[in-house]
Amino acid sequence: MDQLAALATFVRVVETGSLSKAARSLPSSLTSVSRQLSALEQHFGTQFVRRTTRRLTLTDEGRMLYERAKAVLAELKQVEAALSANRQEPTGRLRISAPTLIGRALIAPLLAEFLRLYPSVSIDLQLVDRAVDMLEEDIHVALRIGHLPDSQHIVRRLTDIQMIVCAAPLYLKQRGTPVTPAELSGHDCLAFSEAPGVGEWRFGSEARSQSNTAISARLWVNSLDALVLAAEQGAGVVRVPSWLVKRELSAGRLVRILKDFEPPAAPLNVLFQSARLASPKTRVFADYLVERWRRLDPFGSRPTRSSVTDAPPAERS
Repeated sequence: MDQLAALATFVRVVETGSLSKAARSLPSSLTSVSRQLSALEQHFGTQFVRRTTRRLTLTDEGRMLYERAKAVLAELKQVEAALSANRQEPTGRLRISAPTLIGRALIAPLLAEFLRLYPSVSIDLQLVDRAVDMLEEDIHVALRIGHLPDSQHIVRRLTDIQMIVCAAPLYLKQRGTPVTPAELSGHDCLAFSEAPGVGEWRFGSEARSQSNTAISARLWVNSLDALVLAAEQGAGVVRVPSWLVKRELSAGRLVRILKDFEPPAAPLNVLFQSARLASPKTRVFADYLVERWRRLDPFGSRPTRSSVTDAPPAERS
């Protein structure tokens, strides 16, 4: 038995609350997780976890092992970071988390060059529309949209993002152009969501107090790209990041509306664990991402109130 691996698995079982969740997060098989836990109990000659069909509970010995194992694993991570910081060449796996749309459209295209520059580094890019727990999920770098609460992370601001509302000229000709958010109740709205339900869009400029407006959605999609395509075909009114529809607006396939009611732009930040930033692979990626972003300017222009965006609720921190 690899005792270190078994201890790490045990800690993950405790923190996720089940063997199956631990297996998915490692990632590993349920059989392997169960085998490691059994081997650990057999090695120490005591039971650490009581298992029922509904839940896992720790024994007194299990609670003691959990606290000690966490401390041991944390110490090993610090040693690994310190040793890694002394290496001249960045090496190892770099785990990055980003919102799906931004990660796919703006981050992924930058990775090929980075991998060529640093052949000893590998990348695990996780595209998820939720705020990850960087420590718990072992994430080195995370992109977040929105204002961040105070934390121990190091934050570097990349740009600002602002949501805009738009629709196809044909739709507006047939249904009329709403001039206030309240008028959206009489329009077909196209909503970004993982699950259909009651939708709200946030409005309010610097001159107006911010508020949420209920929308009447006829189409729910968990992909902003798909919503843009539907809007181009005249399916209804859509609220999306302006950088995503820059070409459609320039070509006249979509028209920007309710411009005076747009909320202030939200920041797009890149976060690093302070301990991880000491690692060469994390440090060079931080510098690379910020430099390439500023040079390539993927939003097409420096963000201004009339040109860029805010992010969908599912992509906020």
